[in-house]
Amino acid sequence: MKPTYAGLWPRWLAFAVDYIGIAAYLVVLVAAGWAARRFAPGAVAVLFGNPLSGELTGFALITLPVTLYFALMESSPRQATWGKRRLGLRVQRLDRQRLSRGRALDRAALKFAPWELAHACIWQVTFAGPRPSALIAVGFSLVWLLVGANLVSLSVNRQHQRVYDWLSDSVVARG
Repeated sequence: MKPTYAGLWPRWLAFAVDYIGIAAYLVVLVAAGWAARRFAPGAVAVLFGNPLSGELTGFALITLPVTLYFALMESSPRQATWGKRRLGLRVQRLDRQRLSRGRALDRAALKFAPWELAHACIWQVTFAGPRPSALIAVGFSLVWLLVGANLVSLSVNRQHQRVYDWLSDSVVARG
């Protein structure tokens, strides 16, 4: 029996459910940031005082934990994040086997690459001054190109693979 592959809406809804947990984590980070600003302003200046340190801190506190969450959950025996489980979806290799941790990490890193690139561009804009670099526009254009490529690939591929699914030889299946 052939698997049924998940299209845009089930995947989007699963991510929306996962984002509830991500948002809760972000609330904790914002509260910690508020406390740090009040009680350790020097540390905040070191961590967020320039585009590079801000980007690296943001990556370590946000992108890396979220990427690891997706990679570890999707390579687990359940083959799904909390949101995917709620919607009856699972991530698997093309041969229906579970993803290895390495393959799941590759998939998650590719999935969140546009997100991280957008964060990098935002940090550059924050510190750009009156004349932002043209590279910022190139970076944001690349973000939208990657997002568009993922949406197009999802709709034209019979297995509903996004670019990062295709590159990691994975699919999101129902059931």
